[in-house]
Amino acid sequence: MANRILISVQDGIEKPEWLDGVEPFVQTVMEKLSYDKEEISVLFCSNEFIQELNKNYRQIDSATDVLSFENGEEYEDEEGVWFCAGDIAVSLDMLPENAEYFETDANTELKRLLIHGILHLNGMDHEPEHIEKGVEPECEMLVLQEKTLKALETEKIIGI
Repeated sequence: MANRILISVQDGIEKPEWLDGVEPFVQTVMEKLSYDKEEISVLFCSNEFIQELNKNYRQIDSATDVLSFENGEEYEDEEGVWFCAGDIAVSLDMLPENAEYFETDANTELKRLLIHGILHLNGMDHEPEHIEKGVEPECEMLVLQEKTLKALETEKIIGI
């Protein structure tokens, strides 16, 4: 299996020391979920930036932890046909807040946000349910998210 993963950081934000660990983790998640020949981008950004995205695209004027923007188009090159799954934005400001709320470490929370974004890009949704501390998810997407997170609990992005 092969996927194209593009990782970037918002202009003006310092590149996290763990950034190089994101692409291998995303590849692992996509292989585990049997997503092949997909292209996705992941942007790490500030609360202000993701709030602006949330306001412009979802009419919600507040910061959030992760947003996914499905593309759904295909293109062909010398390596075959590729599916442009879309773009994921992750708030670096929200990451430690979420980790504290869920009483977990930043590595686990980052993995949860990336898995969440990948599932959205592949057509899954969880509305109106959201992950809550101490509450077992019921909808298919969030159950799969938590199952995938558990299966990859030994994977490291932060703290490699």
